[in-house]
Amino acid sequence: MHILIHLFVGLHIIGIAALLGGFLTQMKAMGKGTARFVPAMLHGALTMLATGVILVGLHQAEGHDINVVKIGAKLALLIVILGLVYVKRDEETADKRLFGLVGLLTMTNIFIAVLWT
Repeated sequence: MHILIHLFVGLHIIGIAALLGGFLTQMKAMGKGTARFVPAMLHGALTMLATGVILVGLHQAEGHDINVVKIGAKLALLIVILGLVYVKRDEETADKRLFGLVGLLTMTNIFIAVLWT
């Protein structure tokens, strides 16, 4: 079971890398007002959602205590990110504020995962 959990943690990290990487590659364009939500951002967020749900289930199956407030906060942030990226994915350019908000929420999600113990 530990190998399976580590596999899904790795996939979860790949998802966050895709989401944050997609954001970071558009930073220069954001300064020019031409940034857009790239497919990698949507796929990364969806990967994070799927693997996060699986990880919670695997941890519960092993009898570990789950910090439901932390998981709920991370899930709420991810749903907002997914909603913004999904709705705006076909637009040629994204509003700077919305695009910046997605980056801020993504980094907040990372810091919640790392710092909230």
